[in-house]
Amino acid sequence: MTENDEQNRGEEILNILQKGTEFTNEILKENERLRFRVAQLEEANSAFAETTDDEALKAEFSKLREKLDLLADEKSKLLDKYNAVEEENKDFVNRYIEIENENNVLANLYVSSYQLHSTLDFEEVLRVILEIVINLVGAEEFSIYLLDEKTHKLTAVAAEGLDETTLPVIDIGEGVIGGSVKDGDNYFAQSLVVGETANYLSPLVSIPMKIKERVIGTIVIYKLLQQKEEFTNLDHELFTLLAGHTATAIFSSKLYSESERKLSTMQGFINLMTNK
Repeated sequence: MTENDEQNRGEEILNILQKGTEFTNEILKENERLRFRVAQLEEANSAFAETTDDEALKAEFSKLREKLDLLADEKSKLLDKYNAVEEENKDFVNRYIEIENENNVLANLYVSSYQLHSTLDFEEVLRVILEIVINLVGAEEFSIYLLDEKTHKLTAVAAEGLDETTLPVIDIGEGVIGGSVKDGDNYFAQSLVVGETANYLSPLVSIPMKIKERVIGTIVIYKLLQQKEEFTNLDHELFTLLAGHTATAIFSSKLYSESERKLSTMQGFINLMTNK
């Protein structure tokens, strides 16, 4: 083998080695590309799996949120119904207490009116009226004024918590008391606060005692046992009933006393004539 042949053989082997090296490099590059692609695919698959899980969780969370909103709405409606029922119960209890108080007052008034009409003694009638005003109205200082139809003056004939002899004589139409008697209407002060010095011409209440439209006197209240902020409808009804019952009792007892006095006078005159 000549030197040229050996040189050509060497070049061929070198070429083969170079091609092998190039092929190997291409295989390594392709392997690297494939590995990169696999990594991309794995990452994409993982991202897809995560996305799928998030969407499922979001869907499930959305359903739970809707259920929670429905439950919250139902709870709100139930609370509204409960509050409405609670208010109705409070109104019912308050109304029950109010009716119970009214029944007690009416029962006491019935008993008191029975006592009031069970006697025709004038002094006894006045005493019963004082007890009624104390127990039912809760008055501490008050008086009973009677009207003299001849002089048109009001004079105190009985009182509680003060001396009736110190109370002023009042003309019809004079001040609050005389005005209420003249008009025949109940008077109620706007403020129930009593000052340190009592003003007997400016009472808390003046209740004309009437038989139909005829006024025979008035019940005047200056101070209450337990201070109230205002008079209730029950108080107004009680005063009206009280005025009617006391007027009838006083009028009947006065007629009876006058008839008894006249009868006694006539009987004395007859006895005197008989003895003669």
